[in-house]
Amino acid sequence: MVQTSERLVSTDAERYLLVYMIAVLVIVTTLVILFFIVFQKRKNKLLLDKIEKQREFEEALIESQTEIQEQTLKNVGQELHDNVGQLLSFASMQLNLVSSLVSDSIKEKVDDAKNVVKDAIEEVRALSKSLNSDVILSLGLHVSIQNEVDRLNKLKNIASKLTIEGNTHSITNSKDEIILFRIIQEFMSNTIKYSEAENLSITLNYSNDFLKITAQDDGVGFDINSIESGSGLINMRNRAALINTSFNLETNPNNGVKLILDYPLGEGI
Repeated sequence: MVQTSERLVSTDAERYLLVYMIAVLVIVTTLVILFFIVFQKRKNKLLLDKIEKQREFEEALIESQTEIQEQTLKNVGQELHDNVGQLLSFASMQLNLVSSLVSDSIKEKVDDAKNVVKDAIEEVRALSKSLNSDVILSLGLHVSIQNEVDRLNKLKNIASKLTIEGNTHSITNSKDEIILFRIIQEFMSNTIKYSEAENLSITLNYSNDFLKITAQDDGVGFDINSIESGSGLINMRNRAALINTSFNLETNPNNGVKLILDYPLGEGI
């Protein structure tokens, strides 16, 4: 009987010890899991904070670069208008004087030079307007784009046209309007320099909520995967992201380039 009682006591003690060890193991495991969860949450939060700060830094950097570029373009535009424009105007006046003094055999050549200078004056004036953000804001987006289209058509290198669809809305944020114009201006510049296109079309489609801008040429196109970091197209994409604008570029070799921008006009328009 005594031995049986001792065995029962020993068995109960072992059972309690086993339960105790299991309980301790469960508690330790739970603490480890909780620690791991808390650690992962803190790690994820720090990572998200880092990503957010990096995004804010990149946006601030792009915005700063944009402001510097705009000021530089504005200064260049003013210099073109004030200095180069004046020099060309003076040259035109001198040619008028020469034309009245030379013989008829030379006058035709002088008149040709006068026409070249006249065209140069008009080009400088148009170019200075397209570089000056104050002028762009004064004219508005579609008028500024139309001026660029007219300027290209005068150069006779490419047939360009602008189409307006829907009821036009004013863009309340002046910075956004400038950035949209610069993106289109960059696209047109790339078309002239690289595309070997014969035609360029731009469409502004206004709806209640969005302004959809489509720019397309019929040039040689390119492999979109070959775009290098820092190129004009990358800058266009970064500028679009800065104003929450959807940016979609479609192109293939020998199939032209198509750019689609969706700019949110917001509510209450």
